[in-house]
Amino acid sequence: MLKRTVNTAGAACLALSGSARAAYEWNLPAPVTRVAGEIYDLHMIMMWIILAIFVGVFGVMFYSIFAHRKSLGHKAVHFHENTTVEIVWTIVPLVILILMAWPATKTLLGLRDTSSPDLSIKVTGYQWKWGYDYLKGEGEGISFLSNLATSQDQITGSSPKGEHYLLEVDNPMVVPVNKKVRLLLTANDVIHAWMIPAFGVKQDAIPGFVRDTWFRAEKVGVYRGQCAELCGKDHGFMPIVVEVVSAEKYEAWVGDQKKKMAAATEDPNKRWDLAELKARGEKVYAANCVACHQASGQGVKGAFPALDGSLLVNGPKGRPIEMVLNGKQGTAMAPFGKQLSDTDIAAVITFARNNWGNKAGDVIQPGEIRSARK
Repeated sequence: MLKRTVNTAGAACLALSGSARAAYEWNLPAPVTRVAGEIYDLHMIMMWIILAIFVGVFGVMFYSIFAHRKSLGHKAVHFHENTTVEIVWTIVPLVILILMAWPATKTLLGLRDTSSPDLSIKVTGYQWKWGYDYLKGEGEGISFLSNLATSQDQITGSSPKGEHYLLEVDNPMVVPVNKKVRLLLTANDVIHAWMIPAFGVKQDAIPGFVRDTWFRAEKVGVYRGQCAELCGKDHGFMPIVVEVVSAEKYEAWVGDQKKKMAAATEDPNKRWDLAELKARGEKVYAANCVACHQASGQGVKGAFPALDGSLLVNGPKGRPIEMVLNGKQGTAMAPFGKQLSDTDIAAVITFARNNWGNKAGDVIQPGEIRSARK
């Protein structure tokens, strides 16, 4: 009998919420997963229950104030130790609680069921980008970083801004439609949070811990989110983009990624010259360092040190290598050892030591970075 009552009440609330689904700009985003749909329905159930409570309580209150006012000769009545009143205000909240708890518990249990995934992806939060490692399922072994694709001129300058100019990335996560995707989340520096509202997913990524969540997108498309945990200076420039594609397109994407990874495999014994490393280092610097240290290398006074003329940058090679690999605790300097390859680290340090007013004139080879990791 209780189950029938709950289901009937829930169905009535959902029927009332139907019109609200037509105007998502004033509500939650359109759900594309079953769990996101349940969250939306739960939200609407709660809203209608809250509205009913509001109307009921304030209706009784205002009626009582108007119809039982002293000017009409009414006198205050005491309900102390009134058994009927005690029963009513115990049973009514209990019924309301059950109406809310039943669908809420069902949805929460669904959120935590990460069993039997078709695809497992490790998500790592960095200041301020995301790293994706495909661990199990089709695409196993694929690994890449996902950065904000919007240029600084679009953010701070007068360049035209598109609809999603702060929610575009260079490498989106790509997953197949109607497949269960398990995410294992962690962070490299501070607490981040991976959130895609259309999936009903929001999970903290905490350094030293692995948290998991999941989604199964039921509609092909591009879905966007952002880091939802205040994580530092560029927290607002850490978007998340997931591209949901058909099984055929996903298979093709996996093939392309495998080819790119094979093509990017470099000879660890190659000797690079200064011009090659500077050219590559300039790109690495623009993608990872310019936000703090600025294109001029002057940094931000009182916040981020200048690299132009820096004693550390221009000193013995070991010090900048150690700093880039391991970062510096207590500062915004994150460790890049797990984010960048030996060649990229060698290139960006060589670039910094031979750019602006820095004239070290030397070259740091990838082999030196490889030795420093050991």
